[in-house]
Amino acid sequence: MTQTLPYLVLQALVGDEEVGAFFSNEAELSAMLRVEAALAEAEAKVGLIGEEAARRIAEICSGFQADWTRLSEGLARDGVIVPDFVKQLRAAVGEPHAKSVHLGATSQDIIDTALILRLKSVTEILGQRLDTLIHSLNGLKRRDGGVRLMAHTRMQQALAFTAADKIDTWIQPLERHREALQNLAPRLLVLQLGGPIGTRGGLKDHGDAVADTMAKILGLGFASSWHSQRDRIGEFGSFLSLLTGALGKIGQDIALMAQNEVGEVRLATGGGSSAMPHKSNPVPAEVLVTLARFNAGMLGTLHQALVHENERSGAAWTLEWMVLPQMVVSTAAALSRAQTLVTGMSLVPVSVTDH
Repeated sequence: MTQTLPYLVLQALVGDEEVGAFFSNEAELSAMLRVEAALAEAEAKVGLIGEEAARRIAEICSGFQADWTRLSEGLARDGVIVPDFVKQLRAAVGEPHAKSVHLGATSQDIIDTALILRLKSVTEILGQRLDTLIHSLNGLKRRDGGVRLMAHTRMQQALAFTAADKIDTWIQPLERHREALQNLAPRLLVLQLGGPIGTRGGLKDHGDAVADTMAKILGLGFASSWHSQRDRIGEFGSFLSLLTGALGKIGQDIALMAQNEVGEVRLATGGGSSAMPHKSNPVPAEVLVTLARFNAGMLGTLHQALVHENERSGAAWTLEWMVLPQMVVSTAAALSRAQTLVTGMSLVPVSVTDH
């Protein structure tokens, strides 16, 4: 998909190249090929297809080049990329093994498992960035924690306290979110394999064995088919919104502390003004607030996708595709901007009066 220039430019402010790459066309295709190869390998192990067929499918998947024009046309026609993808893959595999490609699976099995494979890498990156940020905030607390500040309640001066007290209100939610991510991962990072109606009926009583073997090959957890049970995606979205909300609170605090008349924080860099050259705007802090509010809004839309009619939904599933990647990238961007902000700031002693 061609991106317009304003969108590309905006990514410098609110985007994240490393995590955004997991949602590229190429990354999705690569993950789908891994899923098809793992499906064939698992089916060969239980005797549903021959070992020679599995080897041929794996060989083709390792170097498959898609016809992107046909894939796009197929997506527009079918509402999902997999039918044309499987058609192309079968043609590349050739006879007599073409019929063994995608055996017993459905489009959602491939798309969902390919998503989870990428989310496994994404959650590792988010966890690492969260660890780094918590470490940096603890370092800031050790260095500047004794600085005397004025606490504010309801935007009014309250009582004097220390920078350590302030920083603790930033660290503690992040520590809880780090624990939440660890607890969420086993529920989120699971295989999807259900076949046409979610019963694994096309796998001739070998459904659970194929799913278990496939999950082990891909390094994912085993689960029953969850085609229309989207709570794990909804829960992940909630985590993303809560995390960016915590980062947005940090950004909001720092933006207020950086006001000239408050002067409780000194930032390494600031944004300039086209009309007022004396200004140094707290841009990274403001971006954290923006990303928090964006994800909070997107969460409501993502949770609309929890409503799947009957055994599978095209509408709800498509909505998920539109919203979840944006939330993930926004969260990654927020963690990156927060890290830059924290490592380049210092707390400034101010004159405080105990009331």
